[in-house]
Amino acid sequence: MKDTTMQQDTTMQQETPVRTHIPRNVNLVYEAEIATDGFNTQLAVWLTEHVGTMWTAYVFTVIATIGLFGILSLLPSLVILLVGWLSQTFIQLVLLPIIMVGQNVLGRKSELQADEAYATTMKTYADTEEMIKHLNDLDEKIFNLEHLIQTQTDAILSIVQEDLTKDGTHKSSKTQAAARSSLSGNDDPGH
Repeated sequence: MKDTTMQQDTTMQQETPVRTHIPRNVNLVYEAEIATDGFNTQLAVWLTEHVGTMWTAYVFTVIATIGLFGILSLLPSLVILLVGWLSQTFIQLVLLPIIMVGQNVLGRKSELQADEAYATTMKTYADTEEMIKHLNDLDEKIFNLEHLIQTQTDAILSIVQEDLTKDGTHKSSKTQAAARSSLSGNDDPGH
């Protein structure tokens, strides 16, 4: 049996991994999560969204005003006790944990958005790296082709110059022979 524990994985060195990311609408994912979480989560989200409104501030103002009237003895002492219980016990001990649950659920949407932004950024980065690698490969091929064209052009020019030199030497020797024969009075230039 062959021992493969010491073999090195070279696949990452040869190729960059292909990152596939299909963008998704995180709003729909979030709404689906809320729908499947049940009544408690939906109630916590509803309360969290509605406690942070001006209407809630008006209700708390009314409760505080009723408490003030109770302290000034304008209302019976039972009202003071009820207002104290409502503001100190119910709102602080019951509503606070519900709001915290709602904040956690609402924070999930931000988490989904951040995850989606990260995945999209990483996919874009991988695509950009792949494009740069492809462009570098193309640059190298273009450089090699330019070098090949230059080499072939130089070879063709050297052949043409060599042929011109041979033709020029051959023509000049014929011209010199014709000039000699005309000086000697011989009409036969090849003689």
